[in-house]
Amino acid sequence: MLHTSAFGLGSVAASWLLKRDGLLAAEAGEPFKPDLEQKTYDLLPKQPHHEPQAKAMISMFMLGGPSQIDLFDPKPELIKHNGKTFSGDVKFDNPAQASREIMAPLWKFKPHGQCGHQVSELFPNVARHVDDICFLHGAHGTNPAHGGALLKLHTGADNFVRPSMGAWVSYGLGTENANLPAFVTICPTLAHGGLNNWGSAFLPAHYAGTPIGNASIKAKDAKVHHIKNPKWTPGQQRAQLDFLKQLNRDHLGGVPNPILESRINSFELAFRMQTAMPEIQDIRGETEATRKLYGLDNAVTEDFGRQCLMARRFAERGVRFVQVTHSDSKVQWDQHGNLRKGHTEKASEVDKPIAGLLHDLKARGLLDDTLVIWSGEFGRTPTVQGAGMDGRDHNPWGFTMWMAGGGVKGGFSFGATDDYGFYAERDKMHIHDVHATILHLLGIDHEQLTYRYSGRDFRLTDVFGNVAKEILT
Repeated sequence: MLHTSAFGLGSVAASWLLKRDGLLAAEAGEPFKPDLEQKTYDLLPKQPHHEPQAKAMISMFMLGGPSQIDLFDPKPELIKHNGKTFSGDVKFDNPAQASREIMAPLWKFKPHGQCGHQVSELFPNVARHVDDICFLHGAHGTNPAHGGALLKLHTGADNFVRPSMGAWVSYGLGTENANLPAFVTICPTLAHGGLNNWGSAFLPAHYAGTPIGNASIKAKDAKVHHIKNPKWTPGQQRAQLDFLKQLNRDHLGGVPNPILESRINSFELAFRMQTAMPEIQDIRGETEATRKLYGLDNAVTEDFGRQCLMARRFAERGVRFVQVTHSDSKVQWDQHGNLRKGHTEKASEVDKPIAGLLHDLKARGLLDDTLVIWSGEFGRTPTVQGAGMDGRDHNPWGFTMWMAGGGVKGGFSFGATDDYGFYAERDKMHIHDVHATILHLLGIDHEQLTYRYSGRDFRLTDVFGNVAKEILT
């Protein structure tokens, strides 16, 4: 277990701050680590279980379920049998509109890069980065409904309120920047589980994601609320916090109380964020070339491009886990009908910003230790949905995710679906396996990262999960 404590603002915190600032010498060759005899529930940096390959993670979530067979997983059999009846086992989320009619991919594929991975014409910019990308073609889950699938992807559980992946990472590793949260979520969706997808559940509250706006707000208007105190000077706020902290300490009387500790830590972090957060959200210092790289000069790509640029700015400043969501008040990628129009629009909004992020991270030397993940909550069926429609139904039984940087093999494909792209068939990765692998890359043993609640030890992967060692560098 990565130990953490309810005595987080005492000598341990002071020692860490002094060593961080070079005011207290550390033993030669030995990094500072918190007192493992105490259980600290704070955001101070924690020692990983093993040498990490990634120091930070950026998750790009495509709400609604992108169609893997139209984007990254070409299936010639779909073209060969277009319009014919699918003879295998068919599962649907919407049986009233169910169909067994096979529908070929609506866009052409061609190979890219030295690895020759085929990418749909919908993603021409991302296609130029395939040699840095590890495609997971055997990803699968169990829930065909948006709500359950979102929770599964973000928390490891379909229906119970569990800590989100970002909260687990924050709990396990803390943050490298004491003035910023360990976990930030930019324009998250409020639908299909809402805040549970970035919440801390029974973990102390300060491990939850700090939301920057939400999906119904334009990224340029998304801010952390109440970041400035117009009534009190910094000195007055500091005195107020010190007084409040002492009252809380007296109340605790030396007895650990994670809830109260979380409140103290949250107050302290909010105070420190008053300087750091406005600076990080102010992109006026970025060059015109960087702005164009992310697509900020185009109305179609500006919104998601700004999210991706902000993600880079947070990651390079020591934020451990950054989540960006492609959504608005609708479920963006959920095309049960009119898929040609819907996927064309959605891909045009994200293709250049995603490519820009990969390019920028690599150019700055950040991609090697920053893990980038692209995913929806599930994929889509190879059969058409609805008479006379060009839509596809939900498909959690086989879809594509991809990773880049942070210790994964670039230009590599792992796993496969069947000939029609319906079911994961080879080197399958359940969502639990994906989570186990992510934690491993960040230096965490998923079986040891536990938290005792209600009489049992919980973990992100529950009692499941295997690390996909084949994709590691």
